[in-house]
Amino acid sequence: MHFDISQVEAYQWALAIISGMVIGMSKSGITGLTLMFIPLMAIAFGGRFSTGLLLPMLCVGDFFAVAWYRRNADWKSLLKLLPSAVVGLGVGVLVGGRLSDTAFRYLLGAIILVLLGLRVWEDVQKRQPRYPQARWFAIVAGLGAGITTMIGNAAGAITSIYFLSMRLSKNSFIGTAAWFFLIINLLKVPLQIFFWKNISPATLTFNAIMIPAIAAGAAIGILAVGKIPEKAYRIFVMVMTGVAGLLLFIV
Repeated sequence: MHFDISQVEAYQWALAIISGMVIGMSKSGITGLTLMFIPLMAIAFGGRFSTGLLLPMLCVGDFFAVAWYRRNADWKSLLKLLPSAVVGLGVGVLVGGRLSDTAFRYLLGAIILVLLGLRVWEDVQKRQPRYPQARWFAIVAGLGAGITTMIGNAAGAITSIYFLSMRLSKNSFIGTAAWFFLIINLLKVPLQIFFWKNISPATLTFNAIMIPAIAAGAAIGILAVGKIPEKAYRIFVMVMTGVAGLLLFIV
């Protein structure tokens, strides 16, 4: 499909600007907003085509987040997740064109709720979690993140559960996630250019116009996160992740 920036209508610009601000906020720590900007862009530009517009915007948000939180990353947790996530990207390329939107939503929702259920159960038991240290947990979380981010830019909830399970502090959580998504999203760019063919000079020009909106959202997110206590932030992330998982079954 050919993208013509001169044909973009006013409502599409409006939804894209809102999406850009939400991306900036989510990347800078106000997690759980993924299920807001994904449908907004899908409404404005269509499902598969919107992923090509979203990806460079997400990369810009990742750069802002890494610039601010770059020293807070927990590289041990990050490196455990990355290998299986890269494999998941390949799986996502293969199945992306075959999986229906409904099947994808149900699969993602089930993965999110199961992993979140494990996280909550460990907290209720009030004991040191064991499964996060198991190799299978990092493999499952990485594969799930890689597949879902390739198909629908929707891996935020899965990585949130993984990093929460690692008992990362608020800033370490945000910094580790920022580096993870910067690496993964940059790897996705050539895959979408050559396999899905939904990124072009015209779409990148559109993305460049969205940079101020993303920057504004990132600034709002950084200021807001700074005012949230550690325990409250963990609860906020868990609640928003649970809501995201449930919404996938009903929207």
